[in-house]
Amino acid sequence: MLIARLIADQTSLSAKLDSVVAELAGQGMQAKTSPLATASGIELVVEGGNAEALSAVLDAAFAPSDMLIADQPIRIPQLFVSDMDSTMIAAECIDELADFAGLKPQIAAITERAMQGELDFESALRERVLLLHGLSEGAIAECLATRITAMPGAKVLVATLKAKGCKTVLVTGGFHQFADPVAEELGFELVVANRLEVADGALTGGLVGGITDSGVKRAVLLEEAARIGEGAVTLATGDGANDIPMLIAATYGLAYSAKPKARAAADGWVDRGDLTGVLELLGVPRDEWVWE
Repeated sequence: MLIARLIADQTSLSAKLDSVVAELAGQGMQAKTSPLATASGIELVVEGGNAEALSAVLDAAFAPSDMLIADQPIRIPQLFVSDMDSTMIAAECIDELADFAGLKPQIAAITERAMQGELDFESALRERVLLLHGLSEGAIAECLATRITAMPGAKVLVATLKAKGCKTVLVTGGFHQFADPVAEELGFELVVANRLEVADGALTGGLVGGITDSGVKRAVLLEEAARIGEGAVTLATGDGANDIPMLIAATYGLAYSAKPKARAAADGWVDRGDLTGVLELLGVPRDEWVWE
């Protein structure tokens, strides 16, 4: 059995739902539908078929949409692990720092290739950081103040999940110098990130300590889930190739306005709404959302 929750344009849902159910039946999937209680959407309970085929049919019919597919009844997660850049904040921090150094086009091109999965993450990270050699430490503070803003719905998502007893972790291939204040603003309880090396008030072009890459992101999710206990329900959100192992490892891996490879690997996506769409897919009523 598969359960799919779908939030899409109401007119499109009304016009296409019967034909979509018929198309699913033609592929050996028997679907029963009911309206979502918490959003303008539907829930499908599907016998037969597989998640990939179900996802493809629904996406083709209703894009842009917010969607989550699970093989068990959907529950509130006990652990939420999220990427930061372009997921919880509306920027890639290293690209914004590069703008201060007059190198944004060069560094942004490397960032994009890494997020698409075309470059090894660690090599791409070190190459970009090296280009920032000599940039004033003050640029970080200025960048935070003028360039870094939370994604719409981020604060409500984190606060609401915490109110439901969910542990929240921000894990990023970005930098502690950004992630720590972002986590404080949004309410994350734990931060895992890289650290830019600073000497004499300027970036050295190096990093301090180990690299937070895709493997570390996955490991953090699994380690924190193990602390909760066997069968812990986990949620991960991310947008790039570096997030794929974490998205796959989570009970619910949701791609947020994501690159194609990350979107394809996830259990669902939020393409239509802001991050409160995650709460709607989880079935949290709006009167239980925490607005801060």
